Amino acid sequence: MENLDFLPVSREDMRERDWYWYDFLLVTGDAYVDHPSFGPAVISRVLEKEGYRVAVLAQPDWKTADDFLAMGKPKYGVMISAGNLDSMVAHYTAAKKHRSEDFYSPGKVAGLRPDRATIVYANRVREAFGKDVPIIIGGLEASLRRFAHYDYWENKVRRSILFDASADLLVYGMGEKAIVEIARRLKSSENAASMTDIPGTAFLTARQPSGENMRMCDSYEVVSSAANKKAYAQATMIQYDEHDPVSGHAIVQAHDDRFLVVLPPAMPLSQKELDEVASLPFTRESHPMYEVHGGVPALEEVRFSIIHNRGCFGACNFCSLAWHQGRMVTSRSHESVLREAEQMTHHKDFKGYISDVGGPTANFRHLSCKQQMKRGMCRNRKCLTPSPCDKLDPDHSDYLALLRRLRKMPGIKKVFIRSGIRYDYLLAEKDKSFLEELVIHHVSGQLKVAPEHCVDSVLDFMGKPHFEVYHQFIEAYNRVNEQNDKRQFVVPYLMSSHPGSTLTDAVALAEYLHKSGRQPEQVQDFYPTPGTLSTCMYYTGFDPRTLLRVYVARTPHEKDLQRALLQWRNPDNRSLVVEALHKAHREDLIGHDPKCLIRPESKAARAVSEAAKKGPVYKRNGAKNPVIGPLAKRKSTDKSAGTTPTKYAKTAGKKSQNESASRTSSTKKTEGSRENMSFAHPKKREKKTEKKRY
Repeated sequence: MENLDFLPVSREDMRERDWYWYDFLLVTGDAYVDHPSFGPAVISRVLEKEGYRVAVLAQPDWKTADDFLAMGKPKYGVMISAGNLDSMVAHYTAAKKHRSEDFYSPGKVAGLRPDRATIVYANRVREAFGKDVPIIIGGLEASLRRFAHYDYWENKVRRSILFDASADLLVYGMGEKAIVEIARRLKSSENAASMTDIPGTAFLTARQPSGENMRMCDSYEVVSSAANKKAYAQATMIQYDEHDPVSGHAIVQAHDDRFLVVLPPAMPLSQKELDEVASLPFTRESHPMYEVHGGVPALEEVRFSIIHNRGCFGACNFCSLAWHQGRMVTSRSHESVLREAEQMTHHKDFKGYISDVGGPTANFRHLSCKQQMKRGMCRNRKCLTPSPCDKLDPDHSDYLALLRRLRKMPGIKKVFIRSGIRYDYLLAEKDKSFLEELVIHHVSGQLKVAPEHCVDSVLDFMGKPHFEVYHQFIEAYNRVNEQNDKRQFVVPYLMSSHPGSTLTDAVALAEYLHKSGRQPEQVQDFYPTPGTLSTCMYYTGFDPRTLLRVYVARTPHEKDLQRALLQWRNPDNRSLVVEALHKAHREDLIGHDPKCLIRPESKAARAVSEAAKKGPVYKRNGAKNPVIGPLAKRKSTDKSAGTTPTKYAKTAGKKSQNESASRTSSTKKTEGSRENMSFAHPKKREKKTEKKRY
């Protein structure tokens, strides 16, 4: 790829195009990847299609304004995104520890964007260009923080991001329609302050708005009070109820002497509009300036994948997708998807395998019911949980027809589905053709699904189907595998410490896993990302849907206990598992009975453990001698250097899971074969020597 295939990133690029001015500067916290899976790339190509000159400033040095000034002042305005992830999620784990790697940066180098990137970038832009250049903020970070919101990293409620960023407008959701309208008005010399009627945007005003289409929620001062957490829960529910492009109202929230106004979301793109976006001239590559650093790892996950839909009516309470993209599902035409697949076949690295044909939820292709375009989404009712709505339209025929056409294309050997499958939606359809073809053609040995837990009360707080539904799916999946002489597995995603999950519930999940003879490969700690219903539960201790109290595991130690129970075979977790079982009064699970999770500690092991707790022993003329046994020979091997890597220097460290917006994994590998990770084919397990339980 040549630089000219991308949008300009420097004055040199501009000169090669004979540009001596440009219209919009797009600032992003991610490396510049020109691929439809990257939001800033989509917005920049949409603006280019509308005839605007767009320059891209990716991961600028935020410590001074120099990088922001490098290409000169834009004619119309600056658009800012923190990138595909909230910058705090990109930097910190659920345990608030710094990540050692960033998959959205060249060479996985961490630290190339600041904390709270949207705010930092916006303030540097103000420093560089003054108050007369309009600033529009968007992307996931701005979208999830559009209202006063609980911030997990500071453990307090922060103001709407519009205030701290000092931006003129905020665009939430996917943003194409709003951005095009804002650009059109700026070009016609309209002041950004007068743009108060564009769906999918938010703005600030000094005068309190009023009208039939306005709804007030409690002010920042009220919802940020630790003594009034129920008000925060009530405000959150108002915000969710009005998040609908058909029936939603504008929401007004006071912040001191000014008012935040969040207009209803924009209508989702039609199939024709989605096809137009997909047809834009994406290079599907990272910018050539990153080649020396090994490229951008996040691209490799999606390089040969296809997004066929948007929106998600699954609406899990811990997931930000519905809060960002909305619950209305729209999809691309078959012809559009086939064109993208055909283009892939000409790529020099394409081996014939499409890694995914999915989206927020792979097996959604249309609205969940026929009433939504006229009446909007139902309030206080979800389409799938706690049980499927009787008006649900569970139909996989269109998705199945698309997959069949893809499989027949020249140059394509296999089409996989790696995005999440909603198995409750799959089971709701009487015709089981999709399940059969999924098993035969679209599983690469392991199918990933997300039961999350086995206790129904916890699943209710998560917004997930009850565990019996998962059992029904596993039985159906196993049956189809056996009928087709296939040996394929299900990899379950499980979550610890979600609001509503007690230590007793964590023990129940560990018991289930133990009885099943397997242990999950991955355990995900609940991560309170901004804006979700589950984060509201975590902060307030109330379920915003009912205002009933919810148990919350808040301390790092209790979270460690719940996670350790799900990985009880790991010897490093032994002391935590013992403590958890004692606290849950489940000492019956410590022993030699087959039902027990761990065996009692031997006398020899107890002696070494007690000696270690006492610390080093001082003998032999005052010399320091460590305790006897293996501890005597233990030495520190820490040789970490104290130097700071350059901007794109490669750094060492454990790999962190590349994660979605609102859901971050704390991953630990466990012992065993694939059968230790999955819940499929228990009758076909090979006989193995029983491993010692700790």
